[in-house]
Amino acid sequence: MLSAGAVEAPARQESVISGEETLTDRPWLVIVWNDPINLMSYVTFVFQKLFGYSKEKATRLMLDVHNKGRAVVSHGPRERAELDVSRLHEHGLWATMERSG
Repeated sequence: MLSAGAVEAPARQESVISGEETLTDRPWLVIVWNDPINLMSYVTFVFQKLFGYSKEKATRLMLDVHNKGRAVVSHGPRERAELDVSRLHEHGLWATMERSG
């Protein structure tokens, strides 16, 4: 019960910060960069071996690396992207990861 002149406190409202959900849902991209060291056939082989890609898909990605300077070779949760980057490094390829979008 309110006394005369008393002010009722505003009702508490839950607010959602827009965009926060999309930040956690956005996948990580694994990018392989062109380098002057590895042969195109070797890069194709690594893509097939690590990701199970067909020869055609692996060749297409390798040509993107060669001609465009980079290619996104996988995407997914951060932990998976970190593992993919590590495995690519173990095979001598220059790879990084970044958030999509």
